[in-house]
Amino acid sequence: MCAGGRRRRLSRALPAPGASASSSSGSSSSGSPSSGLALLRCCCLVLGICQSYALEINLTDSKNATCLYSKWQMTFTVNYETTGNETKNVTVTVPENVTYDGSSCGDNQTVPQIAVQFGLGYSWNLNFTKEENNSYSIDTIVFTYNTSDNQTFPEAKEKGQILSIVEIRKARIPLNKIFRCHSEESFVGDNATHHYWETMVQAFIQNGTISKEEFICGKDRASTTAAPVTTQVVPTTTATPIPQEKPYPGKYAVKNGNDTCLLATMGLQLNVTQNKVNSVININPNVTEVTGSCNNETAELRLSGSNVKYIDFIFAVKNGNRFYLKEVNVSLTFVNASDLNVANNNLSYWDAPLGSSYMCNREQTLAVAETLQINTFDLRVQPFSVVAGKYSTAEECFADSDLNFLIPIAVGVALGFLIILVFISYIIGRRKSRTGYQSV
Repeated sequence: MCAGGRRRRLSRALPAPGASASSSSGSSSSGSPSSGLALLRCCCLVLGICQSYALEINLTDSKNATCLYSKWQMTFTVNYETTGNETKNVTVTVPENVTYDGSSCGDNQTVPQIAVQFGLGYSWNLNFTKEENNSYSIDTIVFTYNTSDNQTFPEAKEKGQILSIVEIRKARIPLNKIFRCHSEESFVGDNATHHYWETMVQAFIQNGTISKEEFICGKDRASTTAAPVTTQVVPTTTATPIPQEKPYPGKYAVKNGNDTCLLATMGLQLNVTQNKVNSVININPNVTEVTGSCNNETAELRLSGSNVKYIDFIFAVKNGNRFYLKEVNVSLTFVNASDLNVANNNLSYWDAPLGSSYMCNREQTLAVAETLQINTFDLRVQPFSVVAGKYSTAEECFADSDLNFLIPIAVGVALGFLIILVFISYIIGRRKSRTGYQSV
């Protein structure tokens, strides 16, 4: 991937009703996310291979107040098939001249979105979602490229515009903060991989003022804080992860306004298998960020860190009187820049009545996908009906109740064995005593 570019400012007005924007193109003057990536970009610039310009947009509403601000640098790695049935990779960079037709601050009927057009039939669209807990998220990105562009896609077998869609579901960002990520983040979409860095974005800007408070991405935090996970990678041909220390249980809470709506306590361990290489990851709760949301039918707990982009635990209500863990979504980044994204929305774990909590002290395994299993320890969760920020009466898992049932049985068996042993010893002692008094 090649990236970089000259700094040149452009200004455009948006034709979107009730909104205007000033935009600029140019590379950020701040440092690159890693020395290796910086060297690669410099090589690209020196050789003149490619250039990518930053997209910067400052949307204003009908009252000329800033309502959305965004600045990104990006490239896209596209796979396509040639007429000779060969698969080729090409890097698409953003040129200096772009337009922003269709960008909007959003209203009661529409969501905020950034729409960018460039080249011969290329476009990039991003929209945002407002959450219930005074936060917003970066939602979906759609990159459209045109394989009819023979200069970029020589001998392309399929001609026309093709969409590459990525559902970001980035960590919930507080409404009064701007999201910042200098480090590069890559997302795999349909037929293309998206690469973003030097990112600054804030939607739903209040009072027309861009926030000075930053919501920093996990990769940037990792450079200044301790790593939130301990990763151990061992080459192996089997899918059996190596043993690790039992993870320390974290206490997590999600608030809805001033009230706690979800409680969770658990030690988390991820067992990852990629290309026959196993990773065992213990989540460190002391440096893990907690976000989430609650409503009457669903509740979500999201944990984020540096290597762990997010772990989503999504609970649902069934039959109007019980809750269960319905969905788990996980996105991980490894030191070799590879990503793992898995999702399973057809789970049925941690079932308990509404108004109670679910508890399981023994180790449990959640089979999320072939490439990922989650082990939990000292688990207790209550995603609904939390009163005064405290757990309600717990329903124990079968493993715990089975253990509680076996303990008295084991004690009884041990006592019975001891009684039998004492009785046998008594009989043997009496026989020896009688033998000693027989006449000669």
